[in-house]
Amino acid sequence: MRVAIVHYWLVSMRGGERVLEQLCEIFPEAEIFTHVVDHRVLSPVLRRHTIHTSFIAHLPFARALYQKYLPLMPRALEGLDLSAFDLVISCEAGPAKGVITRPDALHITYCHSPMRYIWDQYHQYRAQSGWAARWLMPLFAPGLRQWDAASASRSDVVLANSHYVAARIAKAWGRKARVVHPPVETGLFSPSAEVDEEYLWVGQLVPYKRADVAVAAFLASGRRLHVVGEGAMLGPLRAMARGAGNIRFTQRLSFDDLRAAYACCRALVFTAEEDFGLVPIEVMASGRPVLALGRGGALETVVPGVTGQFYAENSVAALMEALDSLEAWLPFFRPEDALARAAEFSPRHFREEVEAAVTRGFADLRARLSPPVRRREVDQAKPAGFMLSVEQV
Repeated sequence: MRVAIVHYWLVSMRGGERVLEQLCEIFPEAEIFTHVVDHRVLSPVLRRHTIHTSFIAHLPFARALYQKYLPLMPRALEGLDLSAFDLVISCEAGPAKGVITRPDALHITYCHSPMRYIWDQYHQYRAQSGWAARWLMPLFAPGLRQWDAASASRSDVVLANSHYVAARIAKAWGRKARVVHPPVETGLFSPSAEVDEEYLWVGQLVPYKRADVAVAAFLASGRRLHVVGEGAMLGPLRAMARGAGNIRFTQRLSFDDLRAAYACCRALVFTAEEDFGLVPIEVMASGRPVLALGRGGALETVVPGVTGQFYAENSVAALMEALDSLEAWLPFFRPEDALARAAEFSPRHFREEVEAAVTRGFADLRARLSPPVRRREVDQAKPAGFMLSVEQV
């Protein structure tokens, strides 16, 4: 069986690429198709695979400006020749599922998120864009939405990384998705005997992740916060915290330093409404609790009163109140509960679910492709006495 994995773009190693790594472990001979690739950032697992790119990769400054070519990506996907492949798995967060496959090939889409910037977060993205994008987005977004919804029918099976995303898939694509939570390498993390007084915030510093709420709440409360991440909000956040001795920023940490930060933090503060969210699970795998916004994928991973707590809305007042509540609860927190919960999202569970989805998908596909049995053939197969008894009745 020849397997193709279609990934939206390969320019960093983040959560979506970690899922791609696990798919490559399940299908070690798979070939990867993507719009643009930066081989310098790829992990050894991905480098072992043959990687094909669409014509987007040959456009000017594609590695840096690939998102600017979004309106061209539907045509680029449909230009990929996948006729030699029996199983196609598309990893969707940017355009990936719109490839054209053989009628007898199985196409499974694993969806991290329908494209936020054309669906539920369209107005937010447009408001934060430059003047050119704000002018152009209303021109190409309606057509891209139509293509995105129509191309969803090309997938035989749709898998979602959370129930939250499954609901968004139903809304945007009109498809029912089965939930398969993404894998987390929980075995790479471990607890520490020493825990300090510093809270931790980790993520990309972009507006929707709402690090500004965390910084403002900790400025007001005087508690210590370590912000780890880089992005467009770094400068404004540093300016906001200038002169405060209780908040520090680190743009990048090595993996070993990140593991240590997880294991030693008082708790993770998770302010983003994420589709799933890997960081809370990694922190729980390090034996530490999570204080999360009670929306999105965090509702499916954090267990309130066991592995952490939720707060209701992204406001400074709500987060400060939640911090007081968390402090009162921390003496009752048990690291072993967090470790047990994190183990439920191990790669083994993910691989079993994907393999089961492939098996069921091929069975359903064969059933759909099997020619219908004609009535005459059924009658000829019945014993003659059976026909006589029916006529006598």
